[in-house]
Amino acid sequence: MDNWFRSKWFVRVVSLAFAVFFYIFVAVDQNSLPNNDDSTFPSGEETKNVETLDEVPVRIDINNEKYVVSGVPEYVSVKLEGSAAILQPTIRNQNFDVWVDLKGLGAGEHTVEIQHNISNKLDAYIEPKRVDVVIEEKATKEFQVNVDFLNTDKMAEGYELGDYEVSPQTVTITSAKSVIDRIGIVKAYVDVSGLDKSIDNREVPVNVYDNQGNELKVNVEPKNVVVSVNINNSSKKVPVSVETTGEPPEGYALAGISANVEEVEVFAKNSILRDLEQVSTEAIDLSKLKESSTVETSLALPDGVTVLNGESIKVKVEIEQTKASDTKANGTKASGTKTNETKTITGIPIEIEGLEDGLEAVITDPSSPEVDLTASGEQAAVAKLKKNDFRAFIDAGGLDPGTHKVPVKVESPDGLSVEPEFEQASIEISEKT
Repeated sequence: MDNWFRSKWFVRVVSLAFAVFFYIFVAVDQNSLPNNDDSTFPSGEETKNVETLDEVPVRIDINNEKYVVSGVPEYVSVKLEGSAAILQPTIRNQNFDVWVDLKGLGAGEHTVEIQHNISNKLDAYIEPKRVDVVIEEKATKEFQVNVDFLNTDKMAEGYELGDYEVSPQTVTITSAKSVIDRIGIVKAYVDVSGLDKSIDNREVPVNVYDNQGNELKVNVEPKNVVVSVNINNSSKKVPVSVETTGEPPEGYALAGISANVEEVEVFAKNSILRDLEQVSTEAIDLSKLKESSTVETSLALPDGVTVLNGESIKVKVEIEQTKASDTKANGTKASGTKTNETKTITGIPIEIEGLEDGLEAVITDPSSPEVDLTASGEQAAVAKLKKNDFRAFIDAGGLDPGTHKVPVKVESPDGLSVEPEFEQASIEISEKT
């Protein structure tokens, strides 16, 4: 046996036998496996993937120089089905277009199909598939831009709008002729809420509306305009009037009263300043004062009026003790003599009244139709006087057209002696044109 294993031919024969055995084994094993074309083992269908793309933009192919189109949706929904190998790159890259071809169509109403160039290896469904469109001839027209200022009642206290500029003053609007004919107004809005300084070159969008106030979507050139506006804080100087309440205690009298400033500069809208002749202090209670002192009080400013340096005013109040007379029989003391005081009231406007119908008049002398008054009376009464306590006027009743010198009359509170700066004024009467 050992000699067989040592024999080369024995080894060669055994190797050959093994080789033949393995060949036969492999061949039989392969033949026993089912064939892909065997009807007993059918192949399964490949699974389709489905994806939906929303808001796919729609292109419009038309002669944009001549026509405008309505009815084409800005976006459509696209549903895609197919193998993942094709579907996923298509979704990722969106390398396709969706459009409506209107080049061969004229003005009017049309129903058209939305087209696409999506790979034919995918099933594509577009929603909506068809759309109703209206093609109209394009028109262009210039319109004036109107500026509306919003929240003017919420501007900073005392501030108001002044002059403004808008650039450009007109815009060019392009749309369907039927839409152009519906345009009622073109506006730019500027919000001035809280403003206390002028606006310099603020860019604001242009809005277009029809006659019913409905906004229209049209092509505006330019889309924005530049607005500049002055924000005014008007002012004028007015006298300060010191207000008091009550009387000094028994045995004391008011000798004099004056504020540390005669006038202040007030800021307000022109409509308020026009009628504002003076400002008063908060009333000072004299009933608690038995000696001269300086009282700090505030200005009683009307609504919408401000001052630069705050509202605090110092008022010097002079109090004197009255001189008692002999004691009366009943044990009471007679009150002392009250001191008179003089005060000048400036800038009283002179009114003209009594003119016949069809006539008008102007005051020619003095050049300013105002008069100053000097009022004298008891200290307490004079100290409280203010401008609107007086009225100056001229009675032109019965006078014919021409130049006349007429007396200046004054109405004043009782108990005062009042002298006007001048007693006569010249007026020119003429017929109304």
